[in-house]
Amino acid sequence: MVSTPATRAEARPLRVLHLEDSVPDHELALLHLLRAGLRVQTTRVDTEAGLREALATDDWDLVLSDFNLPGFNGLRAQDILRESGKDLPFILVSGEIGEDTAVAAMRNGAADYLLKNNLSRLAPAVEHAIAAHRDRLARARADRELAASRQRLSELAQHLQTSVEMERAAIAREIHDDVGGSLTAIQFDLAWIGRHAAAGDVPPAEVAQRVQTALETVQHAIEASQRIMHNLRPAILEQGLVAALQWMAVQFEKRNRIACQFRTSHDSMQLPAGVPLVAYRFAQEALTNVSKHAQATRVMIDLSMSRGVLSLEVSDNGRGLSQADLAKTRSFGLRGLHERASTVGGWVDISSDAAGTVLMLSVPMRRGGDDEAAFDDDDDHDPTGWGTP
Repeated sequence: MVSTPATRAEARPLRVLHLEDSVPDHELALLHLLRAGLRVQTTRVDTEAGLREALATDDWDLVLSDFNLPGFNGLRAQDILRESGKDLPFILVSGEIGEDTAVAAMRNGAADYLLKNNLSRLAPAVEHAIAAHRDRLARARADRELAASRQRLSELAQHLQTSVEMERAAIAREIHDDVGGSLTAIQFDLAWIGRHAAAGDVPPAEVAQRVQTALETVQHAIEASQRIMHNLRPAILEQGLVAALQWMAVQFEKRNRIACQFRTSHDSMQLPAGVPLVAYRFAQEALTNVSKHAQATRVMIDLSMSRGVLSLEVSDNGRGLSQADLAKTRSFGLRGLHERASTVGGWVDISSDAAGTVLMLSVPMRRGGDDEAAFDDDDDHDPTGWGTP
C-alpha cells in the first residue's frame, strides 16, 4: 500500500484499489493523482484472487483497473466487483482499448475509461466518479427514506380510518345507551303522566314523583351529551390553552392517582388558529401513554414561549422507552404525534432512558397578534377517551 500526505481538505484519504500488473504504470497513475492534489491511499493487486481478497477485507472508495491482466480482464473485474456486493465507482485505464470494449465497459457500469498515454484526465475523472457516486448514493438513500415515509403514511392513514370507524361506533353506543336510553325513559314518563293526569286516577304526589324521575333522566341525558361533546371538541379550549392544560393536569391526577404538575411561563397566550388544539391533543396523547405504559409516579407538563417558538413538554419518571419501542413499525401513537405536529409546522422530540421519558412539542409562531383559536376554527376533531369522567 502506498500512502501520501494530505494536500486537500478531505475528511480522510481516498482509498483506491488499483488492478495493475505493471509497477511503473501503477506509480505513474499515483503520481498524477498526487500532482493534482488528491489525498489517496492505494493498494495494487494484479490477480483475480488478489482482487477478491481485497474486496472482502477492506473498504474502498474507487477501483482503477487495467484492461489486460494476468488470467482475466477489466470486464471480468467488473463482474467480480458486482458479485462482491460492493457498490464502488469503477474506472478502466488501459494502454490500448477498442471502442467496442470501452462501450461494453460503460454499459457494464464503469464510471469512465482512460488511455494510459493520456493520464492528465485521471484526477478529474476520479473526482467526478467519486462525486457522481456519492450523489447517486444520496439519491438512493433519499428514495428509500421517501418510500419508507410513504409506507408509514399509508399505514397511518389506514390506522386513522380504522380509528375513525371505531370512534363512530363508540359515539353511536354513547348516544344509544345514554342519550337514547334517557330520551326513551322520558317518553314513557311523559306518556304515563299524560294518561293519568287526564284521567285523574292517581294522587298528585305520584304524578309529582314521576315528574321528578323524568327531570332526573333529563339531567342524565344532558350530562351524557356534554361528555360526548367534550370528547369531540374540548370546550375547555375556549378559555385558552393554559386553562385547558391546567384542567387536564388536575383531571389526570384525579383519575390515575399519579402526581401531575403543570407549569407555564405565561398566564395566557395568543396563538394562531389550530395550534391550541394540536397542543391539547399532544398533551392528551402523551398523558395517555404515561397512564398505559410508563409506570410513573410523577408527571410534569411545561408550557413556554421563547423566541417565537411554543414549547410543550410532558415528562415522567417512569420506566422509559427502549429503542425497540421507538422503532416499532406500528407505533401509531408516537407516529400520530409527529404527523399532528406537522399540520401546524411543528415537530416532536422524544428522549427516554431509565429515569423516564420526555416528549416535547415545538411550534414556531409564524404570525403574531392572532386571537387564540376556539375549537370551531379547527377541522381536526380526533375524539378520544369515550366515557371518561
